[in-house]
Amino acid sequence: MSSFHFKNGTLCAEQVSLTAIAEQYQTPCYVYSKAALTDAFKQFQAGLTQADHLVCFAVKANPSLAILNLFATLGAGFDIVSGGELARVLAAGGDPKKVVFSGVGKSHEEMRAALNAGILCFNIESESELHRLNAVAGEMGKVAPVSLRVNPNVDAKTHPYISTGLKNNKFGVAFESAIALYEQAAAMPNIAVHGVDCHIGSQITELSPFLDALDRVLGLVDHLESKGIHITHIDVGGGIGITYSDEAPPAFAEYTQAILQKLAGRNVKVLFEPGRALVGNAGVMLTKVEYLKMGNLDDADKPKNFAIVDAAMNDLMRPALYDAYHDIVAVQPRDGEARTYEIVGPVCESGDFLGRDRTLNLEEGDLLAVKSAGAYGMSMASNYNTRPRAAEIMVDGDKHHLIREREQVKQLFSLEKLIP
Repeated sequence: MSSFHFKNGTLCAEQVSLTAIAEQYQTPCYVYSKAALTDAFKQFQAGLTQADHLVCFAVKANPSLAILNLFATLGAGFDIVSGGELARVLAAGGDPKKVVFSGVGKSHEEMRAALNAGILCFNIESESELHRLNAVAGEMGKVAPVSLRVNPNVDAKTHPYISTGLKNNKFGVAFESAIALYEQAAAMPNIAVHGVDCHIGSQITELSPFLDALDRVLGLVDHLESKGIHITHIDVGGGIGITYSDEAPPAFAEYTQAILQKLAGRNVKVLFEPGRALVGNAGVMLTKVEYLKMGNLDDADKPKNFAIVDAAMNDLMRPALYDAYHDIVAVQPRDGEARTYEIVGPVCESGDFLGRDRTLNLEEGDLLAVKSAGAYGMSMASNYNTRPRAAEIMVDGDKHHLIREREQVKQLFSLEKLIP
């Protein structure tokens, strides 16, 4: 049974009514299922028990300390892209020796923090970054472990904003330049070559892009071995998709086994960097209908009806940013005739919508659940229009815990100063 299910006409998270959560914590708010998070991680791990591996949760998908702590207790490593994310992982009890540091713009300070923490590996994304890291490590009297993030120029067949493996993307090192850059790295006194990294994008629903990219990476590994550069781990990145509507991504076991089959006979550790796949469908966002604004039936065009809710694009950016689809359901569905609505927020932008053309039977005050909101919901939230960010709640069986308090308006300008 899904962790989010209807019981006696009300949508529940595990054994807790979402209506009760909204009454206690108000809306909008994010609600996560501990069981769903735990099950997702264990299912991802299930096909890897016989392999030397590390599953590094991509912190950018959801950086909540409670979620990071849960994954740390389950044995996860972490994929980070900033010094702030490193600080979060450490605050949540994550093991720095299980941290890989990706990202195209690592600062001197971020490199120092990661070296001091003793992370597993830096994923290098440019020649300039490699030289900077060698210099910073030298100043500190340390040797930095590195992989090069190689751009295999493989089409991930996903939204262009979340495709990262093509030659015109900002990420990674051009495949054609990788050998020369590995030779430079191997000769640097404060760099230790450990692995190769490849991440081609996000929300990928087919196996073939992953396998095509891995074929190119393995060819590179063989070439490096012929030059005396030994690779001890291969980081295959993340990107496996989830079901938002009718997508049918491969099951975790199918995905991991396909990767392991490609690596058969090779004495390397394999790293995975799932993010959305572990948290996306483990969370919902609750929002209340403030107003119903009905279209003019005399319009020549089809009249539009609007359900104006108290959540907005600052709470869930994906629809406005990617035209992404999130299923939206009533927490307590009503019988009777349904209408088609645009589900929109109060933010002063025409692009402020959560769902288009949704057929629902609504009244003002009704509670809605925006599904698949566990990834890139709160992590991309903002304070646009001076809107406080929402509360976050974790459900554990018949219990629920406030894991992030709702911001207060005064906090939003507490660091600002008037000029004399």
